[in-house]
Amino acid sequence: MWQTYKKISLIKRIMAGIVIGLILGLTLPQLSWIGLLGNIFITALKAIAPVLVFFIITAALTRHQKGSQTNMKSIIVLYLLATFVAALVAVVVSYLFPVSVIFPKGGAEVAAAAKAPKAIGDVVNSLVLGAVDNPLKALTEGNYLAILFWAVLLGMGLRNVGDSTKKVIIDISEAITSMVSAIIQMAPFGIIGLVYSSVASTGIKGMATYGKLIILLTGTMFFVNFVVYPFMTWLMVRQNPFPLTWFAFKESGIPAFFTRSSAVNIPINLDLCRRLQLDKSTYSISIPLGGSANSGGAAITISIMTLVAAHTLGLHIDFLTAFLLCLLTAISATGASGIAGGSLLLIPLSCSLFGISNDIAMQMVGIGFIIGVIQDSVETAVNSASDLVFTATAEFAHMRRIGQPVDINKRVQEAKKMA
Repeated sequence: MWQTYKKISLIKRIMAGIVIGLILGLTLPQLSWIGLLGNIFITALKAIAPVLVFFIITAALTRHQKGSQTNMKSIIVLYLLATFVAALVAVVVSYLFPVSVIFPKGGAEVAAAAKAPKAIGDVVNSLVLGAVDNPLKALTEGNYLAILFWAVLLGMGLRNVGDSTKKVIIDISEAITSMVSAIIQMAPFGIIGLVYSSVASTGIKGMATYGKLIILLTGTMFFVNFVVYPFMTWLMVRQNPFPLTWFAFKESGIPAFFTRSSAVNIPINLDLCRRLQLDKSTYSISIPLGGSANSGGAAITISIMTLVAAHTLGLHIDFLTAFLLCLLTAISATGASGIAGGSLLLIPLSCSLFGISNDIAMQMVGIGFIIGVIQDSVETAVNSASDLVFTATAEFAHMRRIGQPVDINKRVQEAKKMA
């Protein structure tokens, strides 16, 4: 039965879970125990994700041979550029389609549990200190910056040890990856619980309370993912980028939409890179790194939520100041990615650029938590799918530069057959 279950496409199983959860939420809202399935699923993912990232990055650097060719420089440039461009698009969209909101009663209290930074100095200080935090504490609290930092140091140090020690680290990494893959196979059952809880508690109408804001956020994210990012890919490889774009969003973005964690989606992206026949010495590093460095979705959330607050208050923001907002959000979003609610908690920082009080900013954070079930899901989907796209783009661009032929569409079709 288990093998038959696994043979069914994960996407089809997820869609079935959505339908079942929706039906149960509308017809049997009193069966609260169904929601426990979703809580178990999310809790398991949050628990294993930090350990997964640590060992994957450590193992990747451990097996990396000195002097071997990788495309990491191009990938890092793509990650950072994409985050800035996403913020810029969000600012332009906010000017074209201004949206006002009604601040929720008690919205500040909803977000009061989290301490948000108020100045750029706070962000820099937090990033530096957070990156060198106690590694054990980082693993238990999910501090991905510190996890990345210590994993890189450990991985670099292990490159000079014996092969037997390296094999132990690599074997542990593969074992943890298998654990996460098994948890992801149970995603449809977790999604039944998540959808059930949302529908049973708020109803269909409750999900549409902040419809315009949700449309603005998700519409911008989809525009960036399906227009801006493909254009960046085309500039580098000069081939039709959409087969790769659609493949990445379907196979990586949709699962990430429901797990709401780029870190948890790492095994899926690693397998997709393998199916696309990419260089393992590159993607084994770039995919885990993308969980923090590639944060276009977070940049969009911070920029739009900040300008919505300004528009609601009737503030006029000149474009030069808005451009500074792009730089600020691109920097801060990089540190927020991978941390639950991280993009929302940086809204007060951006609001301070326009002189918006912290009380109002925290009201916007409260709204962010209300719409987070959709906003955060789409944000994660865009981030995770683009990790795969930019890793592939960098390698295909390198092959083009050295005169080695590559057919993106053919690679994608072959990857689909390997599902």
